[in-house]
Amino acid sequence: MDFNKLMQQAQAMSKQLEEANKQLSAMEFEGVASNGLVKVVMNGDFKVVSVDIDSSILNADDKDMIQDLIMIATNEAATKVEQSKKDKFGSMAQGLGL
Repeated sequence: MDFNKLMQQAQAMSKQLEEANKQLSAMEFEGVASNGLVKVVMNGDFKVVSVDIDSSILNADDKDMIQDLIMIATNEAATKVEQSKKDKFGSMAQGLGL
């Protein structure tokens, strides 16, 4: 086994992972609840970038419903981030024969 070759491969893999992380961090993922009444945008680091609430539900006295819609949209956006990370890193692992 060539140790130098192994080290080069490890360094190349590390650079690929770092670049993939940067790309995912810069991406935005949208979660939507109740046909777009609530939208949450999250970046690849799971940080909420924006929340949009349709004004038609702001007149409602149902605070619990609004909170539930925000939660649903946020969870949907987080699921999209998670799936994107799995897709990105899974394909990298297959390309490396892991």
